[in-house]
Amino acid sequence: FAALIACTALPAAAQRDIRFESPQAPTSGTLVLAVPQVADGEARGGTFAQIDAASQGALSRAVAAAAFTGRADSQLDLPGIAGFDRVLLVGAGDGAPDARRIEDIGGHVGRFAARSKAPRIDVLWEGAEAGAATQLAFGAALGQYRFDKYRTTRGDDEPAAGQGELVVRSPAGAAAAQDWDGDWKAVAEGVKFARDLVTEPANAVWPEEFVARTRAAFAGKANVSIEVLDVPAMERLGMGSLLAVGQGSARPPRMLIVRYNGGARGEAPVAFVGKGITFDSGGLSLKPGENMWRMKYDMTGAASATGAVLALAGRRAPVNAVAVAALAENMPSGTAIRPSDVITMYGGKTVEVMNTDAEGRVVMADALVAATDERPDAVLDVATLTGAQLVALGVRHTGVMGDDALRDEVVAAADAAGELAWGMPLPEQLRASLNSRVADISNMGDRFGGMMTAATFLREFVDAGRSEGDAAARTPWAHLDIAGPSFNESAAYGYTPQDATGVMVRTLVGLIEGRAR
Repeated sequence: FAALIACTALPAAAQRDIRFESPQAPTSGTLVLAVPQVADGEARGGTFAQIDAASQGALSRAVAAAAFTGRADSQLDLPGIAGFDRVLLVGAGDGAPDARRIEDIGGHVGRFAARSKAPRIDVLWEGAEAGAATQLAFGAALGQYRFDKYRTTRGDDEPAAGQGELVVRSPAGAAAAQDWDGDWKAVAEGVKFARDLVTEPANAVWPEEFVARTRAAFAGKANVSIEVLDVPAMERLGMGSLLAVGQGSARPPRMLIVRYNGGARGEAPVAFVGKGITFDSGGLSLKPGENMWRMKYDMTGAASATGAVLALAGRRAPVNAVAVAALAENMPSGTAIRPSDVITMYGGKTVEVMNTDAEGRVVMADALVAATDERPDAVLDVATLTGAQLVALGVRHTGVMGDDALRDEVVAAADAAGELAWGMPLPEQLRASLNSRVADISNMGDRFGGMMTAATFLREFVDAGRSEGDAAARTPWAHLDIAGPSFNESAAYGYTPQDATGVMVRTLVGLIEGRAR
């Protein structure tokens, strides 16, 4: 039955094609106008004044009646005014908007476009900010995201919303299209790829299916190679963590390695490591049933790491990058791993499993060793790792830990990309709480500061596969705990939809390209 659902699913919701034209406003159809904030009674110029004059003041009267001032994140939807089918006013806020606010405005535009049946929507941006047109389009591309694949309630004769064109009109004109096609569009597609994988139910995406969808997404991309390690291959290499966590499921684990070589031959890549637990029941340390449905999100790290490399390949970035995804289902069964089991990890370290619901750090250990096998310039791992991250930082900030310089570099890249991240320390005293009586290390440690304790465990496996005589310097490493920002259970905001967010794709892309520059 589960397979039938997966096979008969409808196509995912279509998204509008984005185009760019001159700032001249049309005189009919559906128009979106970004308007700055003004005080009550203060007059507006530009296109607003033109439409107001054409409507004999109807636009300004409507704005006054609704007390719409143009405050950031505010909207006023006006049907049938001044010859237009619809005019949507989106508040641009007070002062010159920065890139993040422009993208948030685009997010509001995108959500409006996704639910509108208009075949064409014109978006007018009158500001002169450099790159504003593509930033607005990027926000719209992220904001219009919908996942209607399994909905069957739309009638056959009901036109699908969200199809057609979205035309961004700005002083940049059609010249913005080159910037969009060359850079921004590929990143939007990388984010969408991650969101789609995460939003899919666990009966539609499991380790082997994650691999299949990754192959399909990278088909035709230049300078890409994909390696997949199945159970026999992992057994030969001694990847005990993925094998142990996956042994309770009828769906076997996989290690997925995607290499993109767009930079100089022989140049060390940057490695992204992603936690890919396609469903986490907690194993024998079973989670409470009430909110277990959320655990399809436990593969967001793998989706974001892979989505970032997809974006780099899509824009033909002159960099070398590798994504390592540790893919498994954590299920309870007669073959499942038990609390107190000892695992020999890739590289030889032994781990005592005290709690099978702390499986993320376990599978990430093998993936970190595999990533350092690539002799990277840096390793960044991304994981929905701990509930402690939400306690410490809430649902919108990613916690970043690791080597000080790389940690700070990640936080700066997140800020530049418009994502929220906060650097956290790794206190040395936490390591003692991970001591095991029977193995090299335990997968559970101090409950207080649990986000940092989990990162301390991961740090043990960076370069763990290297021999004692290897003189190579230790690989710079940072850990990104995305447990909170990986999914958004509140109402959509800015360009962030409900549910899967595709968090950190933009940050990882920006970081590696910043290093290349």
